Amino acid sequence: MTFDMRQRVLFRHCDPAGIVFYPRYFEMINDGLEAFFEEALDAPWDILHKAAAVPTAEIKARFATPSRQGDLLILRVSITRVGRSSMGYEMTARCGTVLRFEASGTLVFVDEAGKATAWPADLRTKLEEHKENAP
Repeated sequence: MTFDMRQRVLFRHCDPAGIVFYPRYFEMINDGLEAFFEEALDAPWDILHKAAAVPTAEIKARFATPSRQGDLLILRVSITRVGRSSMGYEMTARCGTVLRFEASGTLVFVDEAGKATAWPADLRTKLEEHKENAP
């Protein structure tokens, strides 16, 4: 099961050449993950982060085609793995049918002290339901 989020490319995302400045894509990736947690998992980060957190442990990206101000990107999140305290994801961004970027990464669930800890049972269940090729 995938999760889609619409992201309009704004002026603030672009460099003087008029294309998205690549660090802004990492912000979009984070925005897509935050929206996924809130809308698909019912675990908004502003609430979740009061007692825990889900920092990025690893991220890899490939930028396929430039995006320009005004483009409408569809960010698609797919969960690829759910571990005891981590999860793997893949994300693509397309404008129409054209791939703009693809990324993969790992988030880790940590307690208030920043120590990796097991996902809460309800959140783990929801992650498993969204995992790619879930039954």
